[in-house]
Order: sequence, then C-alpha cells, then structure tokens
Amino acid sequence: MALFSRRSTGETESRRWIALVVVCLAMLMASLDSSIVNVALPSIQRSLHFSQSSLTWVVDSYLIAFGSFLLLAGRLGDLLGRKKVFLSGVALFTASSLVCSLAQNQATLITARFFQGLGGAVSTSVIVAIIVTEFTGPQERAKAMSSYMFVAVGGGSIGLLVGGALTQAVSWHWIFLINVPIGIITLVLGSLLIRENEGLGVREGIDIAGSLLMTLSLIVGIYAIVTSSTYGWLSSHTLGFGAAALVLGGVFAVVESRVAKPIIPTRILRLRSLMASSVVRAFAFSAMFAVFFFGALYMEKVLGYGPLKTGVAFLPLTLVAAVTAISGTGRLLVRFGPMRLLIPGLCLVIVGLALLSRTGVHAQYATSILPALLLLGGGISISSVPLLTVAMADVPQSDSGLASGIVNVSMWLASSATLAVLGTLAASRTRSLSAHQGISDALVSGYHETFLIGALMALAGLVVAVVVLRAPAKEVVDARNAETSDGGDVGAYEIAQAEL
Repeated sequence: MALFSRRSTGETESRRWIALVVVCLAMLMASLDSSIVNVALPSIQRSLHFSQSSLTWVVDSYLIAFGSFLLLAGRLGDLLGRKKVFLSGVALFTASSLVCSLAQNQATLITARFFQGLGGAVSTSVIVAIIVTEFTGPQERAKAMSSYMFVAVGGGSIGLLVGGALTQAVSWHWIFLINVPIGIITLVLGSLLIRENEGLGVREGIDIAGSLLMTLSLIVGIYAIVTSSTYGWLSSHTLGFGAAALVLGGVFAVVESRVAKPIIPTRILRLRSLMASSVVRAFAFSAMFAVFFFGALYMEKVLGYGPLKTGVAFLPLTLVAAVTAISGTGRLLVRFGPMRLLIPGLCLVIVGLALLSRTGVHAQYATSILPALLLLGGGISISSVPLLTVAMADVPQSDSGLASGIVNVSMWLASSATLAVLGTLAASRTRSLSAHQGISDALVSGYHETFLIGALMALAGLVVAVVVLRAPAKEVVDARNAETSDGGDVGAYEIAQAEL
C-alpha cells in the first residue's frame, strides 16, 4: 500500500508541474503577442496596403479586447470552472491566430486580432487562480509563481526577437502561425492535466446587468486610452469617450450595490493585500512596458538597430529574469519574506531606468545599455513573485479567478494609459527640440523623459509598498510560520523567521 501511495503522490506531483508548463505556454502566447507584432508592422503595412492611421488598429483591436474582458473572464472561471474558461480562451486564441496568419485584407486581420485579444484575455485571466489552487504549499507556490512571472516578463523581449527573426527570414504571416502548434499542444495537455475546480455555479442567477456594464465601461475606457495617441489627450474624442466610461462605471457601481449576487463582491475590494499589491504591480509594470516600447524605438531609430538586432539586445534582460526566477526567487521568498525581496527588486528597477535615461546618441551597448537591462531583468523578476504572493494570500479559493483578473487588469490598464501618455510627452519634447538640435538628439531627449517618468513610477510603487503593504506582507509570513508550527508544510517555511 505504501508503494502505491508513493506512486500516486509522485504522479500527482508530475501532473501539477506539467500543468504549470501548460498554463505558462498560454501565458507565453499572450506575452509574445504583446510585442511580436510591433516589429512586423512595416511589413504588414506594405503587404495589406494599410494607411498609417489604419495600421494602428492591428495593435489597438487586440489591446481593446484583451483589456476589456479580463475581469469578466476571471469571474466566469470562479462561476463555471477555470479549466473550462482557460481551454475556451486557448481555443479561441489559437483559431484567431490561424485566421490572422491567413489574412489577405485589412478587415480580416483587424477582426481576427480582436478575437485573438479576447481569447488571450479569457485564458490568461484564470492562470494565477489555477496556480494558487494547484500549489498550496508556500515553497512550491513560490517556485510556481516564479516560473509564471518569468514567462510573463520575458515574453515581451522574446517576442521582439522572434518577431524580428520570422519577419526577416520568412514573412509576417509566421508571427501568427507560430501560435497554432503551441495552442494545440496547450489544449491537448490542458484537457488531460489541469484539474477543474468546483465552480460556484449560476443556478441562483448571474449578474448579467453588472457584467455588461463592467465590460462596456472597460471597452469604452480602453478605446479612449489606446486611441488617445491619434486624437490627443485633450481632444473631444478622448474626453468624450473617457467621460462615457466614467458614467458607465458609476452606473455599474450603483447596480452592484443593489444586487444580491454582484459580479464583483465588495468583500474582494476590501482586501487591502490584493488592492495595494495591484497598485504597486501597476506602477512597476508600467515602468517596464516603457522600457520595452521606448527602448526598442531608441535602438532602432537612434542607434540604427534592425528588428532582429533589437530583439537580441533585449535577450539579456530575459535571461537574467529567467535565472533569477527559476533558480532563486522562490527560495529567497521562503527565507526572507515578501518585503525583503520586493523593496530591493523595485530599487533595481529604479536604478536601471535611471541608467537608461543617461544613454546618448552614440551609446555603446555593452557599457551603457546592457547594465541597465540586467538590473531591470533582475529587479522585476525579484519583485514580481512577492507581489503575487501577497496579492493572493487572503483571497478565498472560490474568488481566486476574480482576484486573478483584478491583478491582471490593474497592470494592463495602467500600462496602456502610461504608454499613451508617455508617447504623447516624448513626441512633444522631440518636436520642441528638433528645431534647435539634430533629430537623433531630439529623439533621445524624448526617450530620456519616458525613462525618467518610468523611474518615478517605480519609486511611487516602492512608496506604496513600504507604507501600505508592510502589514499585509507580515501577516503572510506570520500565517505561514503558524502553519509550520502546527505541523503543516514543515520544511517549507521553517526558515521564514526573518522579521519584516
């Protein structure tokens, strides 16, 4: 009997870790698509005869769908079952990717990109919830979170590399076609290995009105954000849609306060650990998105790098994030607790951004850019796992899908708004200086401004972490120490005695 018990335990362990690889594959597809398209846009424009203004919809249609459905999809995972929701999202993302790869006209590509974003939102919205459900021990959860965060952080730079390589070597169609085999493998393995949670069910009714209002408010608001670079932040278009989003959000809040089963229960919004960590995460990842977006522009427009060389230049950031996440972050979290990782990690991000703000027109990669990227890769990897750990610590398992959606949508909304604002500021500074300086110097000044603002945002996240998250993080350590002393996960947190 003992032999069968050990064998059963070993099979369960193998299933969980392979299931982690499966959900990380879905996260990889979504992360790749956040950047892989950018380097192929000129080829897509020439092939399908896009105008400059209509070309933005290749990116915007994906962003609008992705950001708008994260919360709803996360909650549907709690109600209907996260495995069902995850596999549905992967299937839609894979099918839409195939349509994108075969597109022969603008309308087909833009429409398929919208559904690709929808599929990405549905699948990624429940990944964190699946991880915290599968991995309940502190040490194994920290290790699983580290692997997930490496994929989430590294996917952007890998996308630049893969997009540049495929576009130059074959054609832009392959940046979408590459998702198809990955998606099929994810579907097959996911259906076999991921356990289904017992959903809360919808027998007593689902908050349809709240769901529609929440999603519509996000669609309108995100549309205003992603199109602001075209129309301007103070244009009637942006202000009008922004005001409409606020009105819809207000109506949503009123409706939620009056229904028996709201789509977002107020008990979730009262979790300080979840809400404060989401704010810190929003600040930190907004700064990182600025690095990927404006760093790539700096390398291509100022330093003269091609798409493939730009992707290779970002690769050290990904490698450092991988080594940090896989080899040490989980153990360090167990040993020292969340705050002793989060604070140094955010400090590394701040220093890395400050270094990027000092690069010049003729900067040497090895001495000026590489050190900053190494600091950024290590910093965001070190700080991400503690943030996720604290965010999900007090969330009931029945609500973990919604909490996962909140974590993701806070990061996504903040990053999208930040990129739109920074893009406007960088363009304005470049225009104002171009009459007195060379175009390269003017561009560098604009990019420097974005990196400095990114550093200030990371600093704001650090302040919020120190002021607001210290107490919730201490509660996490205390709870796990109590778990250990009661004979729970002995060995996992037996060294987590360090005070915050």
